[in-house]
Order: sequence, then structure tokens, then C-alpha cells
Amino acid sequence: MAEDAKNTRESDGDKDKDKDSTETPPPAHHEEIEAETSHTVKIGRTNVKYTATAGRVILTEEEGKKKASFFYVAYNRDGVDNLGERPIVFAFNGGPGSSSVWLHLGVLGPRRVLLDDEGMPFPPPGRLVANEHSIIDVADLVFIDPVGTGYSRAIPNEEAKDFHHFKKDIEAVGEFVRLYLTRHKRWSSPKFLAGESYGTTRSAGLAGHLYTRHGITFNGLMLISSILNFQTAGFDMSTATFQRGNDLPYIVFLPTYAATAWYHGRLRGKDQKRPLRDLLDEVEDFAANEYALALFQGDALPEDKFTRIAKKVARFTGLSEQYVTRYDLRIEILRFCKELLRDEGKTVGRIDSRYKGIDRFKDGDAFEADPSMDATMGAYTSALNAYMRDELEYESDLPYEILSSETWQNWDYADFKNAYVDVSETLRNTITRTRFMKVFVANGYLDLATPYFATEYTFNHMGLDSAVRDNVSMEYYDAGHMMYVHIPSLKKLGGDLRRFVADAS
Repeated sequence: MAEDAKNTRESDGDKDKDKDSTETPPPAHHEEIEAETSHTVKIGRTNVKYTATAGRVILTEEEGKKKASFFYVAYNRDGVDNLGERPIVFAFNGGPGSSSVWLHLGVLGPRRVLLDDEGMPFPPPGRLVANEHSIIDVADLVFIDPVGTGYSRAIPNEEAKDFHHFKKDIEAVGEFVRLYLTRHKRWSSPKFLAGESYGTTRSAGLAGHLYTRHGITFNGLMLISSILNFQTAGFDMSTATFQRGNDLPYIVFLPTYAATAWYHGRLRGKDQKRPLRDLLDEVEDFAANEYALALFQGDALPEDKFTRIAKKVARFTGLSEQYVTRYDLRIEILRFCKELLRDEGKTVGRIDSRYKGIDRFKDGDAFEADPSMDATMGAYTSALNAYMRDELEYESDLPYEILSSETWQNWDYADFKNAYVDVSETLRNTITRTRFMKVFVANGYLDLATPYFATEYTFNHMGLDSAVRDNVSMEYYDAGHMMYVHIPSLKKLGGDLRRFVADAS
């Protein structure tokens, strides 16, 4: 089937137009196609042989009208006699508007993008190496690109906005999962979802949707850099005005501010010399008690207490007391990224605060670009595009949408009008009703996009019954949002995921 794929090139429909026809044929990406190739990867002491399938599935309405083409890459271990005992993982990233490239070529798949041990890039182009930490040895993998990302497209393209919607996205991805299970005879397999960032939002919604719509139950969810309740990250700030109303983010972001300041050597005296986890224990206690109470009091906070709190916030964040006071004890995320290393003319990353950027101007309240994304985007993009043709033998002239800003900017959250997006109740309901579904949560200490303390807050407020509370487990890593770019964290995460799949299966 690889040869068929190579002979059917996706295009915009014009290059392949039949000159003798009065009608333009449909673009190639409106048709289903697969390319299969065989590979081997060494995991531990075992050489794992597997088949990679890069393909496109067409979703249709019940009367047959085409709605969208979903691009996916699947990895299936060879020589499996009983598929009913073989776990299968459906994986996607977030954004909204992100392709699955990050989980695919960062941690789960048998190939990964080559970065140095700290996750810093080499000169371009990006290159791939064998991923000895892939979980292909214990589970088959299906990487899904939602409509508008990767090679996935709406049919016709003008209707893409119909899929850029919280609920419709879940329904479309859910239909792909149902169809894949049916066509590949995997209904009897242990099933898992793996999502990162907004992909964790999608995972929680998808698990609930597929259970109520089709009775599909999952053995486990892998939530990497989780965000289920957007109130935890909703600073309610704009560049033009200082708006107040939601104090929660200032509280739950504070430990990650402290971890970032510690990493860059910006704390003072004994705090800088302490082990990170020891420091965070104190910061968490301060944030959840004394700091939270101070913000709750607002203008009623006595001046002497205001001064004491300002000193502590400055101590834990590495910022000046004057700066903390100027912003009324409340340090918004992008202001922190700009201020921490302002005297060096540097900024810190939001996705991963280990990375440092260089802005043209030292003034202002926000960085010009996220240095953690700049460090990884080019390497992943070039490596992915080369991989498709060179190794997977899938040819397409369509642009592979790594991160679609248009999709993100136009995403529709109509289901949460005048409210914060929150799928934590959906997850609670699904865990409670299915009882056996386990949830693994991976947190990066240096993640300023979805801070670990915010994730803990969300799960602590889900109201899970004691009978299923142990279904949720968490682990922590010494890196950021994409903790797997840091090789020590990748090793730990690969082992943690492998154990989770085994336990939940």
C-alpha cells in the first residue's frame, strides 16, 4: 500500500486536473489512502518490529456526504497474535490548533527529534533518532491530527470553522476513534487516550462523549501538562487595562514562578541553595494560606500585612519588592516572563521557563516571542516533513500545519458562554460511572502554561468519591510543558507511562 500512496499525491486539485475533462476532479485529500512501511526500534534490550501506517480517513455524514479528512500515523507491533490483549493509545496535542507532532516525535513514537540533553536545539535542520523511550513495546499508537492541523482538512475547506469548536471538535475526533476501532478490529483492546495541554481538555471531553454516545470505555487517560479548568489560568488581564476579578491564577502560578527564579539563580541566600522540592513545599504553603487570604481581603488588607506579603512574594519570585507592590501583589504570567531577567535583557519562556529569549526592547510588560517555542518549532517542523516522505513514504503537497494560529484564534467556546472552560466535572462523571478508568497526570515544575499547582488545585476540587480517588496518579519532572525535550525527564516519563499502561490494562 506504500506504493499506492506514493502514486497518489495530494494537491489543491489543479495540478492533477484532467485536461480533457470539463470538470475539476476533487482534491486528492478528499479520498482515503494509506502508506505502510516496516521498521525496527530497540527499546531496552528488545528489538521491536513494527508497521507504520500514514493514512487519511474520510469522515462522512450518514447519507454519505463527506465532512472531513483526518490524517493519522499509526504504529502497530508486528507478531501480535491476540489484538484483544494489546493496548492501543490514541494521542493528540492541543493548542487548539496544534498537530500531534509533539507527542508523536517527542515522547510516544518510535522516532524522536534530536535535541541536546537539556532540550536545546542543534543547528538546523532538525533530525530524528530512534526513541528508546517509546511505549510501542507495550501499546500500539495512533497519532491524530484534528481538522485544521497536520494534513487534516474540512471538506470543503470553507467549512473548517465548523470543526474549530469545543464540542464539534470532540465529536469529530470521537468519530475518528470509533471508526478506527471498527475498521481495525480493536474494540476488544484495552484503550487509552493521551493528550497534551488543550489535548487534555479534549481527552476529558472525549472520554465522556464516547462513553455516553457509543458506550466506549477507556482503561486510562494520559494527561500531559494538564488544563481542565481554565479559571486556573485566566488572569483576566489585557494590555490596555488592569482588570481584577479572578485571583486564583496568581496563587496557583506562584510555585512555578519560584521554581523558575530558582532555576535561573535569582533567589537570595539560603533559598537559592535549597533543593527545589524543599523550596516548593514552603512556597505552596504560603500561596495556599497567607497569600490567598491576603488577595481575598483586597483593599481591606492592612498596610503592614500588605508590606509583609510583598516581601515574601518578592523573596519567592526573585522580583523586586517595588515591582510586586506596583502590581498590587499580583504578578501576571507575561509580566513575570519579561521582568525576571530584564536586567540581562533576556526573557524566560512560558511553555518552558528554562529557555531564555532576547527582545529588542527591555521595556514593556510581555515578551516578543516565547523562546521555548522558538527553540523547538524549527527542529520539529523540518524533521516531521522529512520523515513523512523519507521514512513513512507518504507524499503530500499540502502544508503540514504544525501550529495553526488561525485555528487557535477562531476557536469557538460557545458551550461555555460567560463562563470559564471547565471539563473537570465531565472527567469526574466519567471516572465515577466507569469506575475502572485510571488517569495519569504528568507535570513539569517549569511549565508556566499549565502550572502543576493549578493542576493539583483542579483535581483537589473535582469532588471525586473516595472509592475512585486512587484512580488518579501524578508525577513531576524537572522541565516545562513539553518535559520530554529534557532527556532525564524523557527517561522518567517513558518509564512512568509504560507502567501506567501495564497497570491500567
